[in-house]
Amino acid sequence: MKSNFLKFFTLIAVITFSSCGDKAKEASTTETKDAAVAKSSSINYAVNPEESTIEWKGFKPTGSHYGTIGINVGKLNINGGAIEGGKFVIDMTNIVVKDIPAEEEGNAKLTTHLKSDDFFDAQAHPNAIFDVTGMETIDGKSMLSGNLTLKETTNNISFPVAISFTDDNSMTLTSETFTIDRSKWNVKYGSKSFFDNLGDKFINNEIELKISLVANKV
Repeated sequence: MKSNFLKFFTLIAVITFSSCGDKAKEASTTETKDAAVAKSSSINYAVNPEESTIEWKGFKPTGSHYGTIGINVGKLNINGGAIEGGKFVIDMTNIVVKDIPAEEEGNAKLTTHLKSDDFFDAQAHPNAIFDVTGMETIDGKSMLSGNLTLKETTNNISFPVAISFTDDNSMTLTSETFTIDRSKWNVKYGSKSFFDNLGDKFINNEIELKISLVANKV
């Protein structure tokens, strides 16, 4: 009996620590910074909305949901193979849920809830904006920093990215998966940062994001 209990405890510990280890790192989040000013020698690339997207994943005690968010428009200033300035607009009216089949009632219910004033209030705040403030190499990684404005709240975030140039006229930017703490942008629903006595009905503050942009030289 004791042996079985120890085996069970060990299994739970392994699962717990494995789950913690799989969680993406939170983006460094600070106060707003001045937007980067590109030099006249930089090359401009226009973001292609049809080929660009943001993957998201949210968590709660009983599971998770995931999907995508669209990109409206954007521009990146490239100099010496690095991002020197620019910004892109995130279409909060284009939140898509991927883990629930589109034909099921739960898909429309969750999508509507995420767009409602409980969460991102997409009707009042249809656009979120990422405005580049800088790029630097830290511990061998290219770290992109920018002011993220969501629901009229702005914080500066930094996260690792990879940039590649597929030909003379196009480029791709792909971030590592990272998290942001939604409570820092006043997204309050089900958050322990704002409400007490939620029990197991809370929703994690951390939202995983992965940004993929395709841009063409203009």
